[in-house]
Amino acid sequence: MTETPDPALSLLETMLLIRTYEEKAAAMQAAGQAAGTCTSVGQEASAAGVVRALGERDLILTNHRSAGHLLARGADPARLFGEVLGKATGYCKGKSGSLHISARDLGVVLTSTVVGAELSLSTGVGLAVSMQKRGAVVTCFFGDGAACEGSFHESLNLATVWRLPILYVCENNQWQAFVARRETMPMDHVITWAASHGLETARVDGNDALAVHHAALQGVERIRATGKPYFLETTTYRLRGHFEPDDQSYVDPSELAEWRARDPIDRMVARLALTDAQIGRLRAAAAARIDQAWSEAVAAPYPDHSELLTDVYA
Repeated sequence: MTETPDPALSLLETMLLIRTYEEKAAAMQAAGQAAGTCTSVGQEASAAGVVRALGERDLILTNHRSAGHLLARGADPARLFGEVLGKATGYCKGKSGSLHISARDLGVVLTSTVVGAELSLSTGVGLAVSMQKRGAVVTCFFGDGAACEGSFHESLNLATVWRLPILYVCENNQWQAFVARRETMPMDHVITWAASHGLETARVDGNDALAVHHAALQGVERIRATGKPYFLETTTYRLRGHFEPDDQSYVDPSELAEWRARDPIDRMVARLALTDAQIGRLRAAAAARIDQAWSEAVAAPYPDHSELLTDVYA
């Protein structure tokens, strides 16, 4: 999670782990062995690149497409699968399912399926970090759909006025559930709105992991230097449907094909000039780790009934 002379191979390994995990989760759902989930297949470069730029003290708030952020932060795939299956070994002892996971030891404060909720809550977390002088950056991941919520403007406005150390990361994946972004926004890029609130902004090719990483590093450095919020938009694409299962019948096949040709993993493989044998070994290593994680989660026990109301707030 810190800068190295050449992070490209490490970023590729992270993206492969994320892709393999989410394809396994989707396959198990299709086989009737797991509940449905929202995947971030196609968006791996954004998660890998941003999270690698963060330090150990930094915090993360994220949304329903959170597996990539969690895995990039170092989450144990077996514990993530355990949560999906409602097992005692899950990060939240099986209470959160796939869409509400938090992992305190990783600095992942929360995952929320309420669109824009992480934006509202990140302001409070940012204020707490600032008042406590913890020197941490609070990273808030959200999509272009959340940017159409009132909480987006409220959060950015307060963060600017109160000078909060928040890195806002909008993963603009062109789809808001089953509605195309162009149907809900008058422009192509969310940074237009962010800049109007007085934030420093940057926009980057979200399918280029190295470009994302360097842009995130710049944003984190600016926050540490100024104490002010920073806005990063990663332009990417969701290659699978909104929620598994989803046949994507509402997507123009030519659009999907165009973005498949810009797959972030394929682009990194080409950049590294890996041979078929080399990438084959990397894919096999990721698959072996994920298969082992799934087996561990399946074999894990369910929580005892005494756990039913622990860690639950009403």
